[in-house]
Amino acid sequence: MGNSASSNPRHGWHVPIRSDFGSSAFALAFWKGVQYLALLGGVALVATLVTRPALGLDILWNGLIPAAPALIVIAPGLWRNICPMATFSLLPRRLGISMRSRLSHRSAAILGAASLTALLLIVPLRHLSLNTDGPMTALMLVAAALVAFALGAATEWRSGWCNGLCPIHPAEKLYGQAPAVTVINARCDACHQCSTPCPDSKRSMHPLITGPSRLAQATAHVMAGGFAGFIWGWYRLPDFAGGVGAAEIFATYAWPFGAGLASLAIYGIAYRWVFLDRADRQRLLRLFAAAAVCTYYWYRIPALAGFGPHPGSGMLVDMTEAWPTLPAWSHVATTTFFCWFLMIRRDPARSWMHRPPDTAYHEG
Repeated sequence: MGNSASSNPRHGWHVPIRSDFGSSAFALAFWKGVQYLALLGGVALVATLVTRPALGLDILWNGLIPAAPALIVIAPGLWRNICPMATFSLLPRRLGISMRSRLSHRSAAILGAASLTALLLIVPLRHLSLNTDGPMTALMLVAAALVAFALGAATEWRSGWCNGLCPIHPAEKLYGQAPAVTVINARCDACHQCSTPCPDSKRSMHPLITGPSRLAQATAHVMAGGFAGFIWGWYRLPDFAGGVGAAEIFATYAWPFGAGLASLAIYGIAYRWVFLDRADRQRLLRLFAAAAVCTYYWYRIPALAGFGPHPGSGMLVDMTEAWPTLPAWSHVATTTFFCWFLMIRRDPARSWMHRPPDTAYHEG
């Protein structure tokens, strides 16, 4: 490819000077700076959750998290470049202390199933404690960071955490099917073939692009078909700021899991008997991705302004005194945009990131 570079392949300090995609030492240095600033921001957020819980909870659940689905839909590679957990998980490799074990297809599938399980268990837990308990949320983030670091110390490059156990990764694959842009890969110095297929460099990545394991395929179908209903069920409940008993715990999980199973059943029928060829099934995946993200913002945007289904839950700014009701366009705008973006827009077959330079390996 005609790239000039200096590298230490063993420890991952390869610094490309220029690639066919216009990357440069300056551009990569910029991204590295942003990554470590984001990591410091994550540390500051954890401290804020402990010392000023109300502020920390607002920043996380009512600021950062509401923006995340839109970012993942539009530019999943951008999110993957700056995620603080990803930076932390790669520290062992950057320090030269990673064992760099390669995962088998079976091990990768088990991690993928565990990541979806973690996602489906953690999200309802927000109603029980995480949305209202700053120290508990900080503990959850610290525990996740330690697991990410341990996986980075044990496995090759991004396979253990970013492409494996990270609870956000199933959502990345569902939402990131039609990225608007492909960004420079500021994580990988060269392709280490840590994951097959590589989610970052595979064009038109979607949940069903997995390894050969049946477990991986089953996990993908559950996420693709069940997540829209899961989100709808989650919004049926308020945050339980007071005492939490067996009834609250049961309801917290029964609603999203029950609605998720209903959504999965509809998806399964459509996949098995209606959408039969490859192109149709890709449209089905985008339809359910659009349903999930539209459902999320249908409830989340009003809640941020105090117009949610459960007054006080998820509110960032109380606009109820200024407006008698939330303008109808707030629903229509987000639904129209994401349906257009995922279902109607004519998009080229893009990958989330450009493949790393100086490697013969190529996805897609």
